[in-house]
Amino acid sequence: MASYREHALDGAAAVDLVVALYDGIIRFLYAAITAVDRGDADARRAAVKRALDIIIHLQARLRMDIGGRPAQALSEFYAAIFAEILQGSQSASRIKFQHAIDCVRNVRDAWREVARDPNANSISQPTLMMTSRSASESTDTAASASWTA
Repeated sequence: MASYREHALDGAAAVDLVVALYDGIIRFLYAAITAVDRGDADARRAAVKRALDIIIHLQARLRMDIGGRPAQALSEFYAAIFAEILQGSQSASRIKFQHAIDCVRNVRDAWREVARDPNANSISQPTLMMTSRSASESTDTAASASWTA
């Protein structure tokens, strides 16, 4: 199955690859929740590590010189989600993992819209911004930020 997934993405556009990475984060966070429910700390840590690895990869690929404000917003988003996931892992918190999933899903959906829109200028065009709280505050509560594209 993993080999199939790898080959399925061979011809994918850059935006489609970003969406696939967000899907991976979500999948690993659901695995972390399942591990919390089972009381399996090793599985929780393994799932969290995989999700954090993807976030680190996405963060490292940001081009601040080209992306400007949207790249800065994504950088702040990645930092906030990274912190949320770490806190969720340390406290084995389903709520923190679910909040991270909700935030990642919201941003992923914005990227999906970019992928669907043939008139989108480039992948750096979606302006992602928090409408209710700053990125650093988003890790404080489960009901906090709303991301829009």
